[in-house]
Amino acid sequence: MRGQLTSAVATMLACVACSARAQEIDQSIIVTAPGAGVDSDDALGLSRGDIARGGRPDLIGALTRQLPGVTLQDAQGNPWQPALVYRGQTASGAQGQSQGLAAYLDGARFNLPFGDTISLDLVPDVALRTVELVDSSPVYGLNALGGALVLETATGRSEPGLSANASLGAYGAHDVSLAAGGAAGRWSAYAAVQLRGEDGWRDYSTSRLASGYADLGYDGVAAGLHAKLVLASTGLSGNGAAPEELLAVRRSAVFTHPDRTENRFARLSLHPWADLSPTTRLQAAFYAQWLKSRLLNGDAADIEPCEDDTGLLCLETENEGEEEAEVLTDRQGRPIRALAGDPTYAVFNHGALSSRAFGLLAQITDRRPLLGGSNVFTIGTSLDYGRSAFGATTELGTLDDTRGVQSVGPVIAQDDNAIAPVSVIARNLYAGFFVAETLPLGPNLHLEAGLRYNYAAIRLDDQIGTALNGQHHFGRLNPGLELDWDAVPGLSLRAGYAETNRAPTPAELSCADPEAPCSLANFFVADPPLRQVVAHTWELGASGKGTAGGWRIEWLASAYRADSRDEIRRVASGVRGRAYFQNLGDARRQGIELSLTAQRGGLRVAATYAFTDATNRSPVRIASPGNPAAEAGAILVQPGDRLPGVPRHSANLNLDYAGKVGPWRRFTVGGTVSARSGQVLLGDESNRAALVPGYVLVDLRAGIELLREVVLFGEVRNLLDRRHATFGTFGEIGSVLLAEAPGASSPRFLGPGAPRRWTIGIRRGF
Repeated sequence: MRGQLTSAVATMLACVACSARAQEIDQSIIVTAPGAGVDSDDALGLSRGDIARGGRPDLIGALTRQLPGVTLQDAQGNPWQPALVYRGQTASGAQGQSQGLAAYLDGARFNLPFGDTISLDLVPDVALRTVELVDSSPVYGLNALGGALVLETATGRSEPGLSANASLGAYGAHDVSLAAGGAAGRWSAYAAVQLRGEDGWRDYSTSRLASGYADLGYDGVAAGLHAKLVLASTGLSGNGAAPEELLAVRRSAVFTHPDRTENRFARLSLHPWADLSPTTRLQAAFYAQWLKSRLLNGDAADIEPCEDDTGLLCLETENEGEEEAEVLTDRQGRPIRALAGDPTYAVFNHGALSSRAFGLLAQITDRRPLLGGSNVFTIGTSLDYGRSAFGATTELGTLDDTRGVQSVGPVIAQDDNAIAPVSVIARNLYAGFFVAETLPLGPNLHLEAGLRYNYAAIRLDDQIGTALNGQHHFGRLNPGLELDWDAVPGLSLRAGYAETNRAPTPAELSCADPEAPCSLANFFVADPPLRQVVAHTWELGASGKGTAGGWRIEWLASAYRADSRDEIRRVASGVRGRAYFQNLGDARRQGIELSLTAQRGGLRVAATYAFTDATNRSPVRIASPGNPAAEAGAILVQPGDRLPGVPRHSANLNLDYAGKVGPWRRFTVGGTVSARSGQVLLGDESNRAALVPGYVLVDLRAGIELLREVVLFGEVRNLLDRRHATFGTFGEIGSVLLAEAPGASSPRFLGPGAPRRWTIGIRRGF
C-alpha cells in the first residue's frame, strides 16, 4: 500500500504544481468544527509555521513546546504514540486510555469509533494548515470534557506553491515530505505526501509511517465544494515502560518485546457550502473512513509448572492478596503441558481490528449586525456511525535471551476467562443536535451561549458465544454560557460555564468485569454496565495585546475548575498484564494557564506556564496488586489524592531570532527550555509511592538560506542529554531474567524520555 500511496499522491502533486496564485476568496468557507467558531477567540492555536518551527513539520512537538498545559505520557515508548494531557484529560491513540478531548478533522469527528482514540499519526503533519485547542464547550459534543482539538488541513488557495522537506537524524530518523498547491479562478487543488520513520533509540523500536493528503475544491460566488482524501500506512513499535533498575543500567533496554501496531487508514470527505442569503450560510462535512489495525504484543506472564503436577502448566493469579493457581488450558479445554528445558514462560497476544465509520456535520450560520456588534446564530446536527470487528487471541510463549517472546503455539482459553479468545462486533451510533448564539449586549460586551443534546447507542455482538452481547444507550442535554467583555482597547475579560459528557466506549463497556479482565483493552468479557462521565466546568480568563518599549506583546490568562462525575478508569487485575474498566466516583481538575509572546524586530520571546491540580474527590477502594502499599491487593483512595500521570507544573520558554546575512540571505536561531514537575505513578492513586521525577530539557534549532527560499536547518533536542521519564507505573519482574540488572526487584516501571538527538535537513517553503 505504501508504494501505491506514494505514486498516487506524486501524480496529484504533478498536476497541481503549476500553483496559480490564490485569489482573494474567503478562507473560512469550509467548516472546521461545530458552532461556527464558538470560543475560538480564546483558543490556543498553532499556525503552519508554528508546526514546523524546528525545521520540519512536527505537530506533537509543537503542541507540547508551545501551548500552555500540554504534556506527554509516553507509556508506549514511541514518538508518534504518546498520550497528550491537557487540563488533566488525555487524548491518545492507544486503547485503554480515558479519552477526555474531542477531536475534529475539517469539521468532522476524528475520535475513532472503537475506543474514541485520537491517532495523530494517521494525518500527515505537512497537510495541516492550523490547529486549535479549544476550551470545554457543549457544542463540541462527546468527549469534550477538557476541550476539543480542531485540525484544519490546507487547500490550494491557502497554501499555493511548492514546498519540500528532507531530513535525517540520530537513531535512523528520517522525514521526507512534498506538497504542492495552487488555484486557477474558482478552482483549487492541493496534495501532499510524507514519509517518516526511525530505528528508535531503544531496542527493537523501529517505526515507519507513510501518509498522503489531497484536496480538490471549487469556491464559487455563493456556493462551493471541497473533496478531501487522507491515506496512511503505519507500523509503530513501542515497547513501553521498563523496570527502573534496568533503565538505570542501560537506558535503551526494554523489558519484553515485541509490541507493534500496524495501521492502514483511509478517509474521504466532502465539504459543501452555500450562501442562502447575504447573511446566512449552510456548511457541511460528510466523511467515510476505514481502518485496519494489527496488534502484536509479547508480554511476561505468571505461568509456571503446577506444584501438584509439574508436567502441566498453571496460571497464577492474585485475589484480594491471596495467590491462586489454575491449570492452563487450550481452546478445546485440554491442559497445556510444560515444555522441556524449563524455559521462562510468557504470552504472545494477537489482535486484529477492522472498523469503518461514516458521518456528517451540517450547520446553518446567520451573521448580522446588532446593538453595535455582530450577532451570530448557528443551528446544526451531527451523526456518526461506526462498525468495528475485533478478534484477539493469546498464545503460550517463551522468553529468549533478549527478553523477546516467541510463540510456541497453543491458544490459551481459561474457563474463568482470566485469559480467553474473543471475537466481537461493536456498532456505535452517536447523534448530536446543537445551537450556538453569540449575542451582542452592547458595543464591547457579548454573550456566547450553547446548547447540545448528545445521544449514544452502542451494540455488542459476540461472535463466539453470547457473553458479550449487549445494547447500551446514553443521552444528555448540555448547556454552556460565556460572557466576553472588551474592557478597554487591548484588554478582554471572560467568564463561562459549560457542561459536557462522554459515553463509555465499546472497549470499556466490554471490559468492566474484575472477574474477567482484559489485556490492554484488547480482550473483552461480559459487560456490567458503566455510567457516562459528566463534567461541569467554570472558567475565568483575560487576554490582551499592545506595545511597550518597541515590543509587540500578546498575552492570555485562564483559570478553570472542572468537576467530573462517574470517572471511568482502567484498574489493574490480579492477572498480570490485564485490567478492567470501572466507574470510580468524582474527580476535580483545576488550575491556571498563562502565555506571553513578545516580539521586537527579529527577536521573538514566547513563554507559557500551567498549574494543573487533578485530584480524586470520592473515597474508593480499587485493585492495585502491583503496588507495594496495597493491602489484600487493593489501595484506599481518599478525596484530595492526585490523579496519576499529570504534572502539577509545566512551563516552556521559546527564544527565536530571525535576521539576514548580506542583502537577502535569511537565517534563524532559537531554542526551547521545557520544564515539568513530578507526577504520580499509574496504580498509585493513593499517593503512597515516590513521584516520577520532574525534569528540564533544552532544545536548540537554527536555519540559514542557501538559495532563495531554500533553507538548511538543524535541531538538537535534549541538548544536555538529561535522563528523564514521562510516565510511571507498577509492574512485576517475577521470573524474567534481567542480565543487565541481576537482582532487580523494584516494582517501579518508567517510560523513559528520549536522549540527546540531532536532526539536519533542507527545506523549501513551510
